[in-house]
Amino acid sequence: MNPIFEFLFGQYAEYETIDIVLEITAVIFGFLSVWFSKQNNILVFPTGMVSTVIFVYLLFKWGLLGDMMINGYYFIMSVYGWYVWTRKVDDEHVTPISKTSFNEKKTSIAIFLATLLFVFLVYQAFGKWTSWVAYVDTITTAIFFVGMWLMARRKLENWLFWIVGDIISMPLYFYKGFTFTSLQYLGFTFIAIFGYLAWKKSINNSLQTA
Repeated sequence: MNPIFEFLFGQYAEYETIDIVLEITAVIFGFLSVWFSKQNNILVFPTGMVSTVIFVYLLFKWGLLGDMMINGYYFIMSVYGWYVWTRKVDDEHVTPISKTSFNEKKTSIAIFLATLLFVFLVYQAFGKWTSWVAYVDTITTAIFFVGMWLMARRKLENWLFWIVGDIISMPLYFYKGFTFTSLQYLGFTFIAIFGYLAWKKSINNSLQTA
């Protein structure tokens, strides 16, 4: 076997075929979801929900509780985001892209700190503080929780949280042995950068035409 291929995908030799297929399927729908988010398209939510449901199952099976909670939260926030994105603010317009307000920044800090505490207690209860990975999991979970909440509210700054979380997750998932998911986060990083630029341009265009 090619050494590079073995290095990247050798761990999958011990996986069940159905789990490999499910992970690839979840990655594909995850890419679609982030791409639709960049495009400011409502399809971000149904595609994301398919991805998260699959990942919840796989991560529970693999014992990755922090990651599992992230995806469970994504599913719940997708339902909320679907409502917010389609909610009419007047007779003609739905909720627009906007910048995070001062109160929303305070809420973001509260979500971050509450998530750290919650994940800490869960890992403590299940005896998961066995390596440095658990501590990084806790931080990324908090970052992604804030990012998803801001995205559901159509806030520009959501992309900044995704970028930071994605960059951390790339090597983390590779270390865990999930190469396809690691590559997914690599792709997510680039899409998130362009997503931030696209949403920022949309806000600037709205201000110019107001």
